[in-house]
Amino acid sequence: MALWRAYQRALAAHPWKVQVLTAGSLMGLGDMISQQLVERRGLREHQTRRTWTMVCLGCGFVGPVVGGWYKVLDRLIPGTTKLDALKKMLLDQGAFAPCFLGCFLPLVGTLNGLSAQDNWAKLQRDYPDALITNYYLWPAVQLANFYLVPLHYRYDRSLPPP
Repeated sequence: MALWRAYQRALAAHPWKVQVLTAGSLMGLGDMISQQLVERRGLREHQTRRTWTMVCLGCGFVGPVVGGWYKVLDRLIPGTTKLDALKKMLLDQGAFAPCFLGCFLPLVGTLNGLSAQDNWAKLQRDYPDALITNYYLWPAVQLANFYLVPLHYRYDRSLPPP
């Protein structure tokens, strides 16, 4: 509980920094879980560079872009009712998710050293499945996010308008 209170104090004092670091930390943790529990690599075979790449993506791309998007979304659809949450989720998953994924996948490929040609081929091959897989999980998560999670945990309200 003390850790949660410390997080809340840090978020109140430095919202943008904390949100960016939180995104990077969660992405790094997600990669560690993926490598250890899903891929069962073991500690000796853990790809540390891959984990750090995900941390950097979280801090440098995902955190700022998603935080900015939530701010735009809240301006487009103000409110916190169930209907508002549904509208936000539909716009998020119908407009933002396909664009975000279309930027995220090539960025990962670039950071992993793919040539432009290989990156384009990988995007064409992986994008449809990634988007379909996104739709299995994220609409429900985002509906809960937009309805249950207070705004100050989704983005920094002190940022200038987009």
